[in-house]
Amino acid sequence: MKYALLPLLLATAAASAADENVLTLGGGVAAVARYSGADQLQAAPIIIIDYQMANGFYASTLRGLGYGRQFGKLHLSAAVGYRGERTDKEETSFGGRRGSDKLKGMGVVKGSVTGVLGAAYSIVDGLVLSAQAELPLSHRENGRSGGVALTGTLFDDKTDQVTISLGANFSDRKYAQTYYGVSAAQSMSSGYRQFRPKAGMHEGVFNMTWQHRIDAQWSVSTMLGYSALVRDAARSPITLRDTSPTAAVYASYTY
Repeated sequence: MKYALLPLLLATAAASAADENVLTLGGGVAAVARYSGADQLQAAPIIIIDYQMANGFYASTLRGLGYGRQFGKLHLSAAVGYRGERTDKEETSFGGRRGSDKLKGMGVVKGSVTGVLGAAYSIVDGLVLSAQAELPLSHRENGRSGGVALTGTLFDDKTDQVTISLGANFSDRKYAQTYYGVSAAQSMSSGYRQFRPKAGMHEGVFNMTWQHRIDAQWSVSTMLGYSALVRDAARSPITLRDTSPTAAVYASYTY
């Protein structure tokens, strides 16, 4: 499942310096929408296993399997990840509940192995502009997505760091149809009217994170966020609520 809070979790996992190999372990819980456009929230576990190597390679439950490198103020990365499945009925899985009975008749959207390309540029100290593209390597009919975000540090000392992030997410026509559209066959089986959304921006996101460093290894992070579907995504028949709060709390230990 793809959470709106994911960019901030990725930033936390990627924060370690590349001077040596670093292993970060952690866990917590998040409150997120059952699916994009759902009017129900669910509690889901956060599991952090992130191994960052000094040579730039990494393996992570959050970032996938990939490589990143710094070029002055610019950081570039490429990884293989996974976009989760969406079901048309409520199911309990290892990652919490998934799908919704309110999607009955819409069918299953298969999970996709994805290629994830990322770039981040430090404009000034404490202000970072980032961009990411997610390209399906399997089930390519699910479509491509991407996003841009501006993240600023409001406060940072030896024990506490507070950041805010403003972002926008975009999709191609296939992605929009997969996650917000209703085909003729889906309309007949679900009762929702047919709907063919266009490509473009589909979501705006705001997040605020507070990280408290207990010591050199332990830290606890809290995140509050808000996302809003826009344009055709907001007008979709399966969008029952176009705004959604998100929240998370998790602890991590770095070796």
